[in-house]
Amino acid sequence: MLGWERGYGTGVLEEVHVDPIGPERWAEVLDEDAAKTVVELAERGREALEGVTVWNVNSTARGGGVAEMLAPLVGEAQGAGVAARWVVINGDEEFFRVTKRIHNRLHGQPGDQGPLGDREREAYEAVAERNAEELCPQVAEGDVVILHDPQTAGLAEALAARGAAVVWRCHVGVDEPNDHAREAWDFLVPYLGHVGSYVFSRRSFAWESLDADRIRIIHPSIDVFAAKNRPLADGAAQAILAHCGLLAAGGGGEARYTRYDGAEAGVERRMTIDQDEPVAPGTPLVTQVSRWDALKDPLGVMRGFAEGVAAHTDAHLVLAGPDVTAVSDDPEGREMLDRCRRARTECEEQVRGRIHLAALPMEDREENAAMVNALQSASDVVVQKSLAEGFGLTVSEAMWKGRPVVASRVGGIQDQVAEGETGRLVDPCDLGAFAEAVRSLLDDPEAARLCGEAARRRVEERFLGPRHLEQYLGLFEDLRGRERAA
Repeated sequence: MLGWERGYGTGVLEEVHVDPIGPERWAEVLDEDAAKTVVELAERGREALEGVTVWNVNSTARGGGVAEMLAPLVGEAQGAGVAARWVVINGDEEFFRVTKRIHNRLHGQPGDQGPLGDREREAYEAVAERNAEELCPQVAEGDVVILHDPQTAGLAEALAARGAAVVWRCHVGVDEPNDHAREAWDFLVPYLGHVGSYVFSRRSFAWESLDADRIRIIHPSIDVFAAKNRPLADGAAQAILAHCGLLAAGGGGEARYTRYDGAEAGVERRMTIDQDEPVAPGTPLVTQVSRWDALKDPLGVMRGFAEGVAAHTDAHLVLAGPDVTAVSDDPEGREMLDRCRRARTECEEQVRGRIHLAALPMEDREENAAMVNALQSASDVVVQKSLAEGFGLTVSEAMWKGRPVVASRVGGIQDQVAEGETGRLVDPCDLGAFAEAVRSLLDDPEAARLCGEAARRRVEERFLGPRHLEQYLGLFEDLRGRERAA
């Protein structure tokens, strides 16, 4: 059974069904004292939220970091005895084009440079109204509703009118706001007046136009029980990549992984790969896993590798992302993948042969996650050269696997990577510095190993689910206490 799966109803909303995760399961990855603390947290949450449903609302059940975070958080809340639900709003192409425009500008980027005027507001509000009409009758007075990102902000007023405690969780932002970011703020602020609390990933992301007393800072977390992050058997990563067509041989292991429920499964599907030929066994790999998104700068990664890494090492570059036809809320993904394909074909032959573009199938989320796991686990260096980043879960996921990371000094990445200790931080626009950082780790395997070991410890201390849920629980307790006092 899947750890989480999307349920299809007859209306606008779609509910994602999640298997509960009991707090005792943390004994698999934490020491005895830490695991006991998780059980105590679960008991506290169950008592504090008795009779309350905690709703999470976002715009996609697959293909992004928010969806990947929600699955374990909802499952762990349910496992603690809390009534937690996750619903996905639906929208049309125009709605998602508008929200992608907002998303880019919240990052301080112009995106497609299209307007955010009256027509765009009408398209946004029409979708928000349809979804609110279906969701509101299901929400009871006193429930807690967490609305995630720009797509859901338009539902806040209607939910607050139902007597719900509404939280708006913004996963994206920019450290130094500019006119692009403020234009996005101006678009969204009218919808947020009835929100009880605003949650951001970094203090610098919090908008200056919001009530400071209602702002909370909560770092995201990774799902250590997902197929993406569970340990693979010896040789399994290479076997999976060989099965998918990326590696020339699997090294004797089996292309198998552990699913969410603990059952073993084999990888059956293959990636769609643009490459001259598979990578030879033992070849160093540099990998970035992300959406096909301009803000992730896959073109910059390719150029930095071609100009500053390929000529000095034997490494190959893998740029991996989702099958663009399976991600409903990112209309620009197909265009970016096409641009990457054109840029690769324009490289000199000897460089082109060392660049691989991998589109991962999305039909089975856990199989997709196992492919990501194999890519990161088999890589010598994992990179995340984002131009802007809300947090960047792939960074902590790579660090959890003991991989050294070269990443941009932007957004929440800075909170994850300790410079020189768990990886390297670089200016996202300095391709020379990016290439030098990658080379330094490829040329010094011992330094890379020590970085990887320190990286895993840092994730265990700071970026796992129990810390995340404890902060949310404290927020809910404050919100409900504030309502009772009023």
